[in-house]
Amino acid sequence: MRDLASGGHRSSRSLAWLLPVVWPFLLTVPPSLAQSPLGVSIEPAFPALTFERPTDLQNAGDGSDRLFVVEQRTGLIKVFVNDPSVTTAKTFLDIRDKLDATRSETGLLGLAFHPNYEENGYFFVNYVTPEPRKTVVARYKVSSGDEDAADTDSVRIILEIGQPDSNHNGGQLAFGPDGYLYIGMGDGGDEPTTAQDLTSLLGSMLRIDVDHVTDNSTDYLIPPDNPLVDNTSGYREEAWAWGFRNPWRFSFDPSDNLWVADVGQHDWEEVNVVEKGKNYGWPNLEGLQCYLPVTGCEVESLVPPVLEYGHGEGNSITGGRVYTGERAPALDGRYLYADFGSGRIWAAANDGGSWSTELVEDTEYDFSTFGVDESGEVYVVSLAGTIYRFKALSTTTEPESAHLGDFFAGEPYPNPTARRMTVPMVVSKSVQARVSVHDLLGRELAVVFSGTLTAGEHHVSFDMPDVAGSGRLWIGISADETRTWRQVVLVR
Repeated sequence: MRDLASGGHRSSRSLAWLLPVVWPFLLTVPPSLAQSPLGVSIEPAFPALTFERPTDLQNAGDGSDRLFVVEQRTGLIKVFVNDPSVTTAKTFLDIRDKLDATRSETGLLGLAFHPNYEENGYFFVNYVTPEPRKTVVARYKVSSGDEDAADTDSVRIILEIGQPDSNHNGGQLAFGPDGYLYIGMGDGGDEPTTAQDLTSLLGSMLRIDVDHVTDNSTDYLIPPDNPLVDNTSGYREEAWAWGFRNPWRFSFDPSDNLWVADVGQHDWEEVNVVEKGKNYGWPNLEGLQCYLPVTGCEVESLVPPVLEYGHGEGNSITGGRVYTGERAPALDGRYLYADFGSGRIWAAANDGGSWSTELVEDTEYDFSTFGVDESGEVYVVSLAGTIYRFKALSTTTEPESAHLGDFFAGEPYPNPTARRMTVPMVVSKSVQARVSVHDLLGRELAVVFSGTLTAGEHHVSFDMPDVAGSGRLWIGISADETRTWRQVVLVR
């Protein structure tokens, strides 16, 4: 699992933080206001849904408010309505027969909807084939008779790139604010020098025009303002920026900045804000440190990361999104990112040129990707298959879920607990209430209360179910059709 983004290069050695980046002291206590200075946590967004090794989450931007999940090894893209009560997802695309799903970093890796998808129905996928191993970027079209199904016969191969090894494939696609398609390419595995070889497409962020092709023998054009256009050195004109090891998830923010998280080798993970024609250092630099050579590396022409962290805090970065949603106002304008190995989520902000980070959540989840819905809410997804959303924690005895209509649901107590737990609830009318206990994947372990509550204040007490050992669990609290979630810790 850890090799999804890392290529298997791991070290337990932790180095001291560098002064240009201010890092928080990371706690390992249950989620609380003490742990999250921003007063933010996560909860399952769609408790009834799980997916098989999800690697991407996208919306179509067509006003339907649907979400699409890419499953790495099944070769499926699933679609479902953006509703917390949703219970099923449909298969939008099935290309399992085209890809190599035998390695931890191969398979179906990325999805991007055309900016004019509502009119033309085009979407693009990124996957890795079996021998001969290569990255494929292909275009499909939605079925004319079913908006929840793709037309598999509409496929058009846009780009193929040979892969010398099975890891460091990058894999994400995204349309930029300029309308061009951006493609993140890793260095091809244990081939670090490719990131500095401009005659190769590996180790680079690529930028191509998929709209203005008039000759059927050409599948894309080179944008005329790409930095290497008309060079005489044999450099690939598709390149927009280079010097990347394995860009695992990138995104554009509302100010059109391109954020790229690059997975490190032995000691450092990094985040870059990427600009046209710039060199981001790999393998000369790992984070802000010399890597090849280990001392005295040439740095004058290289762009350092804006953020880095050492392998004492995590070991495989998952790039994220700048938050623009409404559920967690404290995150507004902050860049969210996570670590696949440690399960930590951070929020970064730049105040007058000085970067700072805050720990949002310290979990046991293997976060593989972030996504955003049409309203701007950000989601973070675990490789185990659960989609989480961000929520504001309350600073009073009435949590943010108190605004769910006809009932208030307070924080369960005591938390942590060895057995007995109580959930405070206030209902404004008679409701059918239900309290259930779930594991970290959202699977229901027990219904501990089900019955009618009359208008007024209630304290629903129950014994936690018998589960093996200590650990974190989710409490699902519902009244009629409304549900909220609380995370608790069971100590045995």
